[in-house]
Amino acid sequence: MPLTLLAFHAHPDDEAILTGGTLARAAAAGHRVVLVTATDGALGLTSTRYAASGLAGVRAAELRDSARQLGIARVEQLGYADSGLGPVMAPDPAGQVRFARVPSAEAAERLAAILREESADVLLTYDPNGGYGHPDHVQVHRVGALAARSAQTPRVLEVAVSARVARVMKPRHVRLAPVLPVTVVVDVRDHLDAKVAAMRAHRSQLTSDGRLPRNIDMLTRLPRPVLSRLLGWERFADPSGSSEPLCP
Repeated sequence: MPLTLLAFHAHPDDEAILTGGTLARAAAAGHRVVLVTATDGALGLTSTRYAASGLAGVRAAELRDSARQLGIARVEQLGYADSGLGPVMAPDPAGQVRFARVPSAEAAERLAAILREESADVLLTYDPNGGYGHPDHVQVHRVGALAARSAQTPRVLEVAVSARVARVMKPRHVRLAPVLPVTVVVDVRDHLDAKVAAMRAHRSQLTSDGRLPRNIDMLTRLPRPVLSRLLGWERFADPSGSSEPLCP
């Protein structure tokens, strides 16, 4: 029986990096896949060439391209401002509020409205650390949990970032809390082409002004056997403890 799967992410490119294989597998199996992104990603790292052209608009176009690669049926952006990763959050831009400053209940009701409209069966969101402590990712967890309760979404799955990766990526000023164990593992090896294409659709995030290539660029250029070992499975924690497969 076809399901409706809604993935809630913090920034453009998170959908591809963290859940691209799962979303592509679900779409290929005939399920309806919806993507909601909280922020405009305007503080993402990039080269001056992209930054000068208005990064929020660039990243919105990249998000739509990524969604096409993954077979996503609907894309919504909530339009909040990127909060950044530093210890001190910048002031809000004119006409926007940084996502980490938005009252969780306010953002949750906007997400819940989409969950209800879609009659979503599954919500993909983040763990309480947001994976590695980014304030926008932590806010995704808070907002997603509230929205799922409000919309009575039957199942919530939290993206599981390995402890090793979380320690490497987390800012120095962030302390990570214990997280739930992985209960659902999705084999996405047959959908790596779509995942890589979606990652590379975020062209602004592949470039910098430095001599060294960005991590996302290097990752997508790895030999297929290595890529398969690193990205061939996507892992989730079900707060209910269920290990029922997501995409049989």
